[in-house]
Parts: sequence; structure tokens; C-alpha cells
Amino acid sequence: MTDTKSGSLTPTPASFDHARDELYSHILRCGVLEATEEHRKEWFDDTLLYLAERYEDLTDEHIKMLRTLGARYCQPVVQHNEATVGSPND
Repeated sequence: MTDTKSGSLTPTPASFDHARDELYSHILRCGVLEATEEHRKEWFDDTLLYLAERYEDLTDEHIKMLRTLGARYCQPVVQHNEATVGSPND
């Protein structure tokens, strides 16, 4: 898709969505959740390079967004115990 104002190639929403979904799938299949922080960073660098080549219409900003989404996806779920949720001291 071409941006009529600048004449540059802009990603379709589907491209970003496909890249995001593929990133999530790779995270689950490659065991990134159990990796050390150093290995995780290296894995993200390599995988985002791959996604940038695969989805050529993604901008640098979209690649940064994918890294942020992927990093958030890898964070552990925060467990709330019942004593802290809705306590009268809030």
C-alpha cells in the first residue's frame, strides 16, 4: 500500500498483525520464556531481523513496537492474592 502524501510504502494493518502473531508463535515454540535475559535479547534481535525481511512494509517504528509487545508477552503473569485485591486499606 502506498501513502499518497509521501509516496512511501506503508504497512497494511494485516502485515503488522501477521508479524505480531508470528512473533508470539515463535516465542512459544522456541522456548524464549525460559531463556536467560542475554539469550532472550539475542533471540529477539535475530527474530526481529527475520520479521523485518519477511514483512518488508513494516517501518522501524513497527519493529520497535513488535519488540515491546514481545518483551511484554515474555513477562511473568502478576499473581494477586485475595488479601491485596479490594482490601479496605485502599
